[in-house]
Amino acid sequence: MRAETVPIVLDGQPHALAAGSTLAALVDALGHRPEAVGTAVNGVFVARGHRHDLALHEGDAVVLFQPITGG
Repeated sequence: MRAETVPIVLDGQPHALAAGSTLAALVDALGHRPEAVGTAVNGVFVARGHRHDLALHEGDAVVLFQPITGG
C-alpha cells in the first residue's frame, strides 16, 4: 500500500510530501536545523515556533530562506 502524498511547490519547484505533514516536518526531512532556515507559506512568513502547528496542503507554496540578522 502506498502512502498518500500531497503536491506542493517548494522554492519554485514541484515537491511531494506525505499527507498531513507539517512545515516543521518538511524542514526536518530536508535536513535543515530549525533555527538555520526561515520559512514562508503562500507568501506569509511562518515563525519557527508555529511550524509544528501548520499542516501543509495541496498546492501550498513553501519558500525556505536564509534568516537575516542585523546589529
